[in-house]
Amino acid sequence: MSPTDPTAVRPHIRTGLVRHPAIPGAVALVVAAGVAGAMTATTGTAYAAPAATVTVDAGTSLGTVPAGGIGLNTAVYDPNMSDPAATSLMKAAGIQRLRYPGGSYGDGYHWKTHTLDGPNAWNLPNTGFDQFMATAKTVGAQPILIADYGSGSPQEAADWVKYANVDKHYGVKYWEIGNEVYGNGHYSNGSGWETDNHADKSPTTYATNLVAYAKAMKAVDPTVKIGAVLTTPGGFPDGTKGPGDGADWNHTVLSIAGSSIDFVIVHSYPGGATSADLLNTPEKIGAITDTLRSLIATYAGSRASSVQIAVTETDGDNSPAKTSQAAALYAPDTFMTWFEHGVFNVDWWDEHNGPSAAKSLDGQTDYEDEGILSSGTCSGGTCEPALETPFPTYWGIRSLTALAAPGDTMVQSSSGSATVAVHAVRTTGGGLNVMLINKDAANAATVSLAYRGFTPAAGAVTTVSYTKGGTALTTATAGTAAAQTLPPYSITTLQLKPTGPVAAPPTAAPSSAPTPATSGTHPTQPTHQSAPGSHTSSTAGGSQYRGSVGGAAKTPTSSRSTTAAADASQDHGDVGGVLAFTGASSAITYTMIGSVIVIAAGGILVTRRRRTKAAHRG
Repeated sequence: MSPTDPTAVRPHIRTGLVRHPAIPGAVALVVAAGVAGAMTATTGTAYAAPAATVTVDAGTSLGTVPAGGIGLNTAVYDPNMSDPAATSLMKAAGIQRLRYPGGSYGDGYHWKTHTLDGPNAWNLPNTGFDQFMATAKTVGAQPILIADYGSGSPQEAADWVKYANVDKHYGVKYWEIGNEVYGNGHYSNGSGWETDNHADKSPTTYATNLVAYAKAMKAVDPTVKIGAVLTTPGGFPDGTKGPGDGADWNHTVLSIAGSSIDFVIVHSYPGGATSADLLNTPEKIGAITDTLRSLIATYAGSRASSVQIAVTETDGDNSPAKTSQAAALYAPDTFMTWFEHGVFNVDWWDEHNGPSAAKSLDGQTDYEDEGILSSGTCSGGTCEPALETPFPTYWGIRSLTALAAPGDTMVQSSSGSATVAVHAVRTTGGGLNVMLINKDAANAATVSLAYRGFTPAAGAVTTVSYTKGGTALTTATAGTAAAQTLPPYSITTLQLKPTGPVAAPPTAAPSSAPTPATSGTHPTQPTHQSAPGSHTSSTAGGSQYRGSVGGAAKTPTSSRSTTAAADASQDHGDVGGVLAFTGASSAITYTMIGSVIVIAAGGILVTRRRRTKAAHRG
């Protein structure tokens, strides 16, 4: 059908991580099947889950929960970007940042004319910049924008800053210079998914132009933050020298532009052959952030402490789990683990995306749709639920509203079981919230909990849960602070009140200056590496990062951050008091979205471009 036909299949631009066949280093992000026998395989036999022992050290600090931390990608090709039902659901989920104009489209989008360069360009009316900003305002989210590097110029980007911040007073602070620019074909082997019209596509050219973009944009508004596109450590093309290069992408870019940028950007699309592989990947995050901080420290000089890290795209793209329960469990686990390692913003892919051929996974239909909300369309003979129906991934992200709000203090927590993940925060109101994730698809988990630096009030506790097949978060009074039974494949957050006076956690170190974990009067909890079978939320990757997320250290205050996310407490919960909002919005059917087409060929590095069906999964 003609691309002008509103019922035609739309070529979406989508990125993910697919292992590049010629790059051995890409294998580093593919996580093996976890501890042998620790998790029930998709087709495996159920077994009796061992009891888990969880310890929460509330007297420690891993930094404060960032304002604007929980983000979501939006796109100019999404006809339902601004649907009232979608904006209401995003607000209720506590989405605090929206990224625009959409993956690889960022390297071909001209904001002033609302047009696109590059193959398979597909943009729609009512998805222009002003419409996006109206959506962000309705959601209560901060914007993060992709300035067009591939087909644009420093002047075009500076004009956008002027329009956004001088003419319209939108106050857009964070600007990425390009999307996955390293995918411009410089590294050959089929890597040319990203539009880049520069004759020289080397990292040297990108870095030199990046400096020019930063200079032009800051001349208009000195307060804007400029982000550099880096390759994810361990992923394509990390460690690879292209033709004529003296070093790999990251070393080259930072050696030239390190003094001109305010944050660095990576994308994370982990996966593997099974759901268990995806659920184990947050444990690798610490190694990634350690590598990035080492690079920043080497090249940013005296500014290193102020250079932040953002993960502006992530989901389970390289996993079989896209919309089903395993992806829902992965979402809050990966958000919190990135935050605990000092990342200031994580943006899930995507608001709406569209299905591929659905499959049965862990007893559920997985629509292979990387959106958190249904597009209401069909693929391979299987139709999604009605438009704007939340997928389990939506509820996984929304579960974070029961755990934390900006300004809460993340504290050390550890689990003695590989199938139970834990994250904990001290609320600014003095309470303690503990999220427990049971990654066993078939068995309930019996959990015993111990606390340091906090004495929970006696009696039954308030829990906010999301279980397999659920269509809402469920608030209940169940178990005690010392003992909980977790349903299979579930997320359960305990909201604990203190007994007696509450001591404030210690002040965290700056985010760019990691220091060894201090034990105080208690020994440091073992890491996953030193104690096989345990999961320690604060030690993923082998390092214990202790810093205020996204910037300088903060001491918790008596009131919540006045961010947009915190302002809508009736929707996403003030975890220090009011419970998380647990109702589901009604699904409403509007227009159709076509199938999502992903170019991918196996394990780790995904390309981000919506293609036609003929190019699907070559």
